[in-house]
Amino acid sequence: MYDYAVAWEWMAFAVRWLHLITAIAWIGSSFYFIALDLGLTQRPGLPEGAYGEEWQVHGGGFY
Repeated sequence: MYDYAVAWEWMAFAVRWLHLITAIAWIGSSFYFIALDLGLTQRPGLPEGAYGEEWQVHGGGFY
């Protein structure tokens, strides 16, 4: 019974940390996409439905 309680506490601890890390990543990605939207620049000849153009390096990739 004691082993079950210890395992349960470790699992709860891991879930709390996972929740915290996920929340930080969620907030960070929100700021990234807000910056992406605000950085869009208009240019002539954009396809219909495109609000602008943006060039960025993110996560090792060029967008």
